[in-house]
Amino acid sequence: MSWNNEVKIPGEVLRIAYEIKNMKIRGAGRIARAVAEAMIIGAESYRGESVNDFKDLMRKIIEILSSTRPTAVSLFNALSYISRRFENAEGDLDVIRSSVITAAREFISYSLNAVKRIGEIGSRIIKNDDVILTHCNSSVVIETIIRAFKTGKRGIKVLATETRPKFQGHITAKMLSGRGIPVVLIPDSSVRYFMKDVDKVIVGADTIAANGAVVNKIGTSLIALIASEANVDFLVMAETYKFSPATLLGEYVKIEERSPEEVIPELSELKGIKVRNPAFDVTPPEYITAIITEIGIIPPQASALVIKEYGWPIANYEHREIAVEEDEPIL
Repeated sequence: MSWNNEVKIPGEVLRIAYEIKNMKIRGAGRIARAVAEAMIIGAESYRGESVNDFKDLMRKIIEILSSTRPTAVSLFNALSYISRRFENAEGDLDVIRSSVITAAREFISYSLNAVKRIGEIGSRIIKNDDVILTHCNSSVVIETIIRAFKTGKRGIKVLATETRPKFQGHITAKMLSGRGIPVVLIPDSSVRYFMKDVDKVIVGADTIAANGAVVNKIGTSLIALIASEANVDFLVMAETYKFSPATLLGEYVKIEERSPEEVIPELSELKGIKVRNPAFDVTPPEYITAIITEIGIIPPQASALVIKEYGWPIANYEHREIAVEEDEPIL
């Protein structure tokens, strides 16, 4: 990451950006709340007296944060929501600063309430003795399963994929097991073997396109295909700020590719072998039974209507792709 030396970026903001980029902060909702928190930190840290300099600082922070994870539309929608407020605000420095802090706090509050609301709605569709398969680590999925368990649904069991190469499924297994919910951790490649035992597949989302396609952790589309083959419901849980307004205009969702060292360690004996490491894939709407949001349960085909009715402002900055060059030798 680079920034203008004339603009002093608070160290805590840079730490948040680093942790998002390096997946110490992960999950679309958590990332969105983290960038909102970074905007609050940046606004509160400014010690100058110039409105223009303050706005330059906010724009530079947005530039840094928006370069961290190109696929999570929640990040861009959070930043867009905040930036529109301070760009349109009129008044002295205190007014402009307050517009940033207020907007960021509003977003964080909305996000947390949306997770709770989705958990309430989603827990109602979980039945006694359901075997639920989930992939990666999603705050809304965790909230839903825990809520179902707490409200008396008996015999619930979860199959959690490891979710290679970063093993986010280990986090899911630990979180659910810590609440007393039986969890079995399985390799990603064993999903078809276990699907015969599954009642529902429930996953989160990083981005939902206008046509109802869901962008989520790599491997999600394969699980959806296997669920479709087995006639098992495939449910997606996502806050409305994960719907991408830009896709209404025909913009493609860029799929982030990450370091090959996540797949093969730097000291591996596999020298000279090219490695591709896409972090996400796209699940077509025809494999999705329903999308559960804070405004209710919708068919994927209604995604464009959700965007038009409840959509967040289209971000006016470029979605950046962090990718390994295809012709670059990896090891």
